[in-house]
Amino acid sequence: MQSIGHWIDGKSVSGTSETTAPVTNPATGAVTGELALANVADTRAAIDAATLAFATWRDTSLTRRTQVLFRFRELLNERKEELAAVITAEHGKVAADALGEVTRGLEVVEFACGIPHLLKGGFTENASTDVDIQSVRQPLGPVAIIAPFNFPAMVPMWFFPLAIGSGNTVVLKPSEKDPSAALWLARLFQEAGLPDGVFNVVQGDKVAVDELLDNPGIKAVSFVGSTPIAKYVFQRGTAAGKRVQALGGAKNHMVVLPDADLDLAADAAVNAGFGSAGERCMAISVVVAVGGVADELVGKIAERAASIVTGEGSSGADMGPLITRAHRDRVAEYIDAGENAGAEVVLDGRALTVEGAPDGFWLGPTILDGVRPTMSVYTDEIFGPVLSVVRVGTYEEAVALINANRYGNGTAIFTNDGGAARRFHHEVEVGMVGVNVPIPVPMAYYSFGGWKNSLFGDSHAHGTDGVHFFTRTKAITTRWLDPSHGGLELGFPQNN
Repeated sequence: MQSIGHWIDGKSVSGTSETTAPVTNPATGAVTGELALANVADTRAAIDAATLAFATWRDTSLTRRTQVLFRFRELLNERKEELAAVITAEHGKVAADALGEVTRGLEVVEFACGIPHLLKGGFTENASTDVDIQSVRQPLGPVAIIAPFNFPAMVPMWFFPLAIGSGNTVVLKPSEKDPSAALWLARLFQEAGLPDGVFNVVQGDKVAVDELLDNPGIKAVSFVGSTPIAKYVFQRGTAAGKRVQALGGAKNHMVVLPDADLDLAADAAVNAGFGSAGERCMAISVVVAVGGVADELVGKIAERAASIVTGEGSSGADMGPLITRAHRDRVAEYIDAGENAGAEVVLDGRALTVEGAPDGFWLGPTILDGVRPTMSVYTDEIFGPVLSVVRVGTYEEAVALINANRYGNGTAIFTNDGGAARRFHHEVEVGMVGVNVPIPVPMAYYSFGGWKNSLFGDSHAHGTDGVHFFTRTKAITTRWLDPSHGGLELGFPQNN
């Protein structure tokens, strides 16, 4: 069993705290590591390292910064299978899914390699007589990233390439459940030439999080996780005077209109609902069947879902385990509650066993039909391989259902009617919309983020929103004249 510590000022350290937590392989149930959980002193050491490094890194030329990002990109692309294996071992997602996660994170690194263009300011000559005005974008300082378990590589990469490219330094706090991907990335960054202290990793729980939120050395916080914690991070961080973007939970609906290609829709529902065992903030968890398509659609979804092979991530299976036994049992309880409330269990994954891995945290694909909006299986974010089917009569009912939901992260519509699709993406109150695309995660040069209780703060992740989040604008007004010119004038300056 390995000991897993922090990465502070370019070195692997165990810290001063004696508090630890187990790291488990979800496919076997075996404890594979002992994680050091940071105390306040450990967290402050990481913040201090980032603060010291910022003084030099902010003045490092854009050319040098982008050279480091380019080198990091090349190393990551060469070794992405290695990082994917680290993710599979601690998260449990299958190898192809883990590799896809790394690839999508790599896209943000590539976007950040062009950051000099995005940091350009403006200049106006002779805005007033002999007066010039310019604007510049400057880094904030040390920033914190608090990442979730479900994407231990991709989610941090939504943030730190832009933060570092903009001249900030970073303290990353990964999930305690799968902490090793962050350390792997830190070592790769060092190999790419990043100076010590610019990128730090502090392992921990609420103690570390609260210090990051309260400490005046941290100037901004990026968070992804559940809605209750996102709200807590936003409120506590902003109360401490920080800039905060806190991405919360989701309940993503997929509307299927009567004119849709039902085979395409069924494929999409299965892929988006059960990929990564449903542990995605962009997973489809609700299929909204409009009109008379429900019976045929549910049959097609069930047929496909029943063929999914669940097993250990590196074995060639389609779907892996859930992250912990407690979470597996919690998801099963939601299925129980839905069944008891009157939903029909079309496909039941509660009794799934995997040969050779009796202690893994297994729960197979599950489909509930006839779900009503009052059921907990609909109202709550389950974060598991559970697909709920809600039947409605009209398009208008489908949109009203989505807009009434407290979450607004992602949604999709399946139709062959361009007019209906255009009306949908105009009327629906959700941050990311797919048309015949079940998981509408934008490319790195567009922003990622939801509406309503799926986002606290004004800034989405990556894209130009991300660059703006990690920088602040300064305007400089300049006049160079003979010092004898002028005289006393106490009136408010007038441009002329």
